[in-house]
Amino acid sequence: MPSPARSRLRLPRGRAADAALASGLFLVVGLGTLRSLIGAREEPWAVTAANWVLIAVACGALYFSSRRPVAAASVAALATAVYYVTSAYDGPLLLAVVVALFLVAAAGRLHAAVVIAALCLIGTALGTIRGNGDVNQVALFMLTGWFVAMITLGGLRHSHLARARETEERAATQERLRIARELHDVVGHHLSLINVQSTAALRRLTKDPAAGADQATEALGAVKDASREALRELRATLGVLREAGEAAPTAPAPGLGRLGELTDAAGAAGLAVTVYRTGDTGPLPVEADLAAYRIVQESLTNVARHARATRADIHLDGDGGRLTVTVTDDGRGPAPDPARTGPPGSGITGMRERARALGGDLTAGPAPGGGFSVRATLPLARTTATEEPRR
Repeated sequence: MPSPARSRLRLPRGRAADAALASGLFLVVGLGTLRSLIGAREEPWAVTAANWVLIAVACGALYFSSRRPVAAASVAALATAVYYVTSAYDGPLLLAVVVALFLVAAAGRLHAAVVIAALCLIGTALGTIRGNGDVNQVALFMLTGWFVAMITLGGLRHSHLARARETEERAATQERLRIARELHDVVGHHLSLINVQSTAALRRLTKDPAAGADQATEALGAVKDASREALRELRATLGVLREAGEAAPTAPAPGLGRLGELTDAAGAAGLAVTVYRTGDTGPLPVEADLAAYRIVQESLTNVARHARATRADIHLDGDGGRLTVTVTDDGRGPAPDPARTGPPGSGITGMRERARALGGDLTAGPAPGGGFSVRATLPLARTTATEEPRR
């Protein structure tokens, strides 16, 4: 019996989803327009061929809906209008306009969606007034309802996604502020104590080295205790930023120059890793070099722990102004574990925060050809938007 992780249907994403939408819509419209190819002729074959080209254009425009939603909807609406004016067969091509309006509204372009819908309704109404018997007032009213419903649903989806992003950003900001406050309290308190005690010891030794030795020894003992307590609390505070079992760093900050260590470790765990470099990938600024290394490290860790993969590919692409890091695997997802009841890990969230701290971004999700993909874009010069003003 296949496991739930293996039998679960993976929906296409990105351009694959756009292609699936355009192809599926063309199939539905084509099936609804088959009578133009069979049976008695109501128009010349040349007109029929031209109208099928219009169907392909209207449906194919939706392939660009995620990148250019307004332009795609405009092309679909224009091709649909020409089709219904020239064709003697009434097919379901209007579905392309309905879907396009939803996608425009879902992209947050409500005004553009309303304008396109209004133009379509005005054109249909003018045809009805001039004696088009195919569309009466009831059909026009129903068409208006469809347009309003699709725009409303698209707007609701946009609002839902915006609230989800806002909630995620707010949670990340609150976590950073909490850690910053804890670090401020720990470091500020103990450093102030160390400063006071060391100043007192120095003053006593300067004034009277013989008489002040005992007092200086006592002050230095307080400095030792305060520094030890500060280090203990600092480790405890920074521990929330590390994965379970990760040791505190004692070596210099790593970078992509130590990528071989990661691939060797992954190979020892049974994972075949291949590194591809294109463009200018070095030398990098320290922050970007460290972030890229940590993103690759976390990605390979997730693959080894959860993906049940046999290989992983690391692509490093630099153009002088930014570095793109992509890690893909051929995994099948985590094995089901009924005993596991805890919350999911925060590895992807941590990688995304590293990228955003440099002014970049990170996306993660199932790859089009199977497996999982992590893609991070890191600017090689810190943007001023991420820097706090100097006081």
